[in-house]
Amino acid sequence: MKSTVLVLEEDLKAMRTGRASGALVEKLQVDYYGVATPLMQLASISVPEPQTIAIRPYDKSTLKAIERAIQASELGLTPNNDGQIIRLNIPALTQERRNDLQKLVQRRVEEARVSVRNIRRSAIEDVREFEKEKMVSEDEAKRGQENVQKLTDKYVEEVETAGKRKEAEIMEV
Repeated sequence: MKSTVLVLEEDLKAMRTGRASGALVEKLQVDYYGVATPLMQLASISVPEPQTIAIRPYDKSTLKAIERAIQASELGLTPNNDGQIIRLNIPALTQERRNDLQKLVQRRVEEARVSVRNIRRSAIEDVREFEKEKMVSEDEAKRGQENVQKLTDKYVEEVETAGKRKEAEIMEV
């Protein structure tokens, strides 16, 4: 359940708000000599200004491949290449785009909730199986199911909190 929350937070970090963030592009897959490689392994990523991301490849021959990967991605950003560094200017979000991103956040949050619930169901099935095989008593099984439910409630709350935090960040003008 904890890893579900961590995955959700990583997903939300990569969503574009109005500010530049290295997390936006660091996991972008670049075709490097026929192998899909995360951008963070091929270049240093910095944020010199609030609306700009600078990408400095370790190997200058990867500039074109990085540029193609950015253009092919769903980020909607146009890279500016000066032969040394690729700069990405992050435009301000329109209200329509903010609403779209908010819906996307809600969808990701719901997926995370479902994932946590599936883990709960699996854990409760395990506890019931232990009870059937007489590995635990009926009282212990009941206590185990209650503990699983408490954990589920805690992690669903964390998922909700992460989603609300990202929605507020997106709607911030």
